[in-house]
Amino acid sequence: MTIQMNIAEAKAKLSELIARAEAGEQVVIARDGKPVVALAPVEALAQAPRQLGLWDDAGTEIPEDLFLGPDDEIQQAVGLWEASSIFPSS
Repeated sequence: MTIQMNIAEAKAKLSELIARAEAGEQVVIARDGKPVVALAPVEALAQAPRQLGLWDDAGTEIPEDLFLGPDDEIQQAVGLWEASSIFPSS
């Protein structure tokens, strides 16, 4: 069974809503009649399986170059720094 309640009413009945969520009911809190959050016991959240491959069903291709590779300027600066000596020559 699902319970939906607006924020003002949920504030007044928070203890009851928590008890009902712990008992296995779905408790949804709404703002202006639109659902915004759901209460769930911590154990239920910890046991929820992760959804892998979420983008697979989206029908979009993720470009291979989406994630940045090494920056040539930074690699060059690091190379120069590594090649320099710590102590200036006399």
